Amino acid sequence: MSYRITGLCAGPFRSLYGLPAATLAAHGVTRVTADHKPGFPDRIELRDADPGETLLLLNYTHQPAHNAYQASHAIFVREWAEAAYDRVREIPQVMHERPMSLRAFNVQHVMIEAELGAGPELESLIEELLARPDVEYIQAHYAKRGCYAARITRAETPSG
Repeated sequence: MSYRITGLCAGPFRSLYGLPAATLAAHGVTRVTADHKPGFPDRIELRDADPGETLLLLNYTHQPAHNAYQASHAIFVREWAEAAYDRVREIPQVMHERPMSLRAFNVQHVMIEAELGAGPELESLIEELLARPDVEYIQAHYAKRGCYAARITRAETPSG
């Protein structure tokens, strides 16, 4: 089973890059500086920020569906990040080295299955969940703090 992992698009966050702390605070956003690695996982590039890099800590609605699973939570976005992670059959290191909660949703955005995993077992768990015809997509969350990490979908297969 081929799968695709994608980070968040930078577009919605660009207007916050470089703003003064007081302006960020008015939007409920805090600028933080990474002081160790790993520890500050960016949701755009899906990598840990290097010490000294700045990130924005903000609330993000990762499940906007108008149902019981509608949800938001705190995430880090590396300030000035531009290129969203988008890879097929490649689990980013930031997810590989942490325990993950994989939450499978159907087309109605209702969670129908969930698994916990870490490291090498993540790929087989992703493949098992996406093998179910009723699974539309998976949301990966960092298991310890519950923060949204990335979206996982079936990768399109080239026709021909």
